[in-house]
Amino acid sequence: MKLGVSLEKVTVTDGVVSGGGGTVTYWELADEQMLKREATAQTALKMASEHKYIGIPVQRRDLPAKITGMPAYIQDMDLPGMLYGRIVRPPAYAARLKSLDDTEIKAMPGVTAVVRDGSFLGVVAVREEQAVRAARRLARSAQWHNDQTLPAEMTPGAYLLAQPARADVISEKSDPIIKQQGGQMLAATYTRPYIAHASMGPSCAVARFDGGHYEVWTHSQGIHPLRRDMAKALGIAVDALTVTHADGAGCYGHNGADDVALDAALLARAVPGRAVQVQWMREDEFAWEPYGPAMVVKTGAALDAAGNIVDWQLDLWSYPHSTRPEGKDGVNLLAAWHLAEPQAAATPANPPLPAGGSHRNAIPLYDFPNQRVTNHLVMQSPLRVSALRALGAHANVFAIESFMDELALAAGADPVEFRLRHLKDQRARAVIEMVAQKSDWKSGTSGDGTRGRGIGFARYKNLGCYVAVVAEVDVEAEPRVTRAWAAVDVGLAINPDGVINQLEGGIIQSASMTLKEQVTFDRERITSRTWDDYPVMKFSEAPQVEVTLINRPDLPPVGAGEGATGPTAAAIANAIAAALGARVRDMPLTRERIIAALAQ
Repeated sequence: MKLGVSLEKVTVTDGVVSGGGGTVTYWELADEQMLKREATAQTALKMASEHKYIGIPVQRRDLPAKITGMPAYIQDMDLPGMLYGRIVRPPAYAARLKSLDDTEIKAMPGVTAVVRDGSFLGVVAVREEQAVRAARRLARSAQWHNDQTLPAEMTPGAYLLAQPARADVISEKSDPIIKQQGGQMLAATYTRPYIAHASMGPSCAVARFDGGHYEVWTHSQGIHPLRRDMAKALGIAVDALTVTHADGAGCYGHNGADDVALDAALLARAVPGRAVQVQWMREDEFAWEPYGPAMVVKTGAALDAAGNIVDWQLDLWSYPHSTRPEGKDGVNLLAAWHLAEPQAAATPANPPLPAGGSHRNAIPLYDFPNQRVTNHLVMQSPLRVSALRALGAHANVFAIESFMDELALAAGADPVEFRLRHLKDQRARAVIEMVAQKSDWKSGTSGDGTRGRGIGFARYKNLGCYVAVVAEVDVEAEPRVTRAWAAVDVGLAINPDGVINQLEGGIIQSASMTLKEQVTFDRERITSRTWDDYPVMKFSEAPQVEVTLINRPDLPPVGAGEGATGPTAAAIANAIAAALGARVRDMPLTRERIIAALAQ
């Protein structure tokens, strides 16, 4: 109608409709009423051969600013007249403020407000370094009452197994006749500790309170649930709060981004009309963010005379994997628990299958005639926990794929051939075969005492991308991944470069978590509060990574997601076992644990 020509005589290119000598854009055609309608037309999708942008690498417009140090993140925001805030946290989970003399702090240069509400303490200043100095002085002035509420010295896994758990069988199939053919029985237990997000950029938010209305800028992954929880904590109507997303430095899960948004709002309330930026200190980030839960996975299997798996058992123990905002019965924001009128934390949640939380990827993709997988969920963790990259898939795939290597060894089979023997899914087989080819995998090759190779495989969430990883390790000094190969099938790859970037980043982060990372604590508090206490992989330790994309343009796109996390962890463990002939089943796979395994 706009162009005065029939539908058959118009063409569309990059959002511009042309015909009859004129042009009009989608944005000019769209109106409010049009956008309120449901899309009902059944339109045939383009053939893959007709794609002009899909499947073509696209340059990222956000990278130049991030690489060159130009303003790109919420930490770079600079609003007119903005003030700076810092929070003084209790020294431990159970600590409560007894007394405070803030007279000296209020007189410090640049300080515009000292905020105290119950055990919540904060300071606002004209300059950031003034806020940091005032917060440190405030921390020395505060007197706290504390109790020893954390577990006595024992591994997180042992403590987890000792707690009451709700057991749910999530997969079961039985073929009694084949089961009777089983002879050799094997069992193994695998663990992972609590793991921090360890984002390089500490959590940050900006807030302004003016005329009874709050404005908040945050790098939260869910601004609408955050808005509802913040409204509860502030005792206001949801309409009195505007929450806007801004880019953060990234964390792959639920870190302190939501918490610091409420921190900023509470400080902004003390200085009406002025924006306040609040950034967590490194020690607070490590001590107070929600961690990835500790997990224990017990596996068992029976092999028949031909070395085939005829029975598979897996039992996993974990805490829930989500304490994000908008729990139905409380407020999942840190400061809300410390106010004079505190809000209780909401009941933890565990995302259900098929994606899953603790039980994500706990059901193997292999074809076993007999199988039983049980999820043992422990509701209350002594440490604060929530979602971290891949959720339960990191530990579950680590266990499944490590055990597959142990079973292959018992069956006298090559690990690649052993996996293919138990897989009917042709796309699963294809990524394993491709990564074996690209890494020049040779059957029967053993490690030389210092170097070895291992493989790991999974289909993320059992409904997403297929990923197989081969890792090469050097264990002569500290265990290190020197090279890694990956093959990935995401169906139709919208942006091939994006898929490859996602796999590369996932492999490097998983290697860090698997080899180095664990949260530590004593009876009172978290003790891993700095990079010295919580080491991560350095740039100099990053492996050379080669990713091969198996593009299937005629299949639906499923995305790369966090598919590399579990297979990488298992590939590293299997490579270490291949190098040394000794198996380490407890993450992180440190030098000390390798020495202990060799001693056994």
